[in-house]
Amino acid sequence: MFHEKASGAQRDRPELAAAAHYIRKGDTLVVWTLDRLARSMKQLIETVEALEAQGIGFRSLTEAIDTTTSGCKLVFHIFGALAEFERSIIRERTRAGLDAAKARGRKGGRPKTLNDADLKAAHAMLAEDTFTVNDVAKRLNAPPATFYRYLPPARAGATRRQAHTYF
Repeated sequence: MFHEKASGAQRDRPELAAAAHYIRKGDTLVVWTLDRLARSMKQLIETVEALEAQGIGFRSLTEAIDTTTSGCKLVFHIFGALAEFERSIIRERTRAGLDAAKARGRKGGRPKTLNDADLKAAHAMLAEDTFTVNDVAKRLNAPPATFYRYLPPARAGATRRQAHTYF
């Protein structure tokens, strides 16, 4: 039994890959529901065709689909189209919600970790040879990666004197 934690919409699915590597010709891959295997019709068909090419059947318990029979192959394609349709509706609703929030003046994304005063303090500390980016990050209670967004040369190994000019 393989339990995937990633969304069916994701291409990189380690448990599905492990299951595909484990099963052999004559076996049947069983999933709880079609949308756990894939979210787009194309991805679903590609996955099932790849299984069929290896002589492996496919079965979905919720939709009672077993692709080893021709009648169920038709039902499989219909349910796959419905899953893709549902996914596109979710995407449209999400986009509409984000657009409505933006129209009301709400901004998306994370709040900034560093304000202008923090950046000036970081600039001053990095101008001295006694502080590293990690030292500055600890003092300002921010992850070093945050500073590297403001200091591209520091990430590449440039000196602090070169890096501080990017604030």
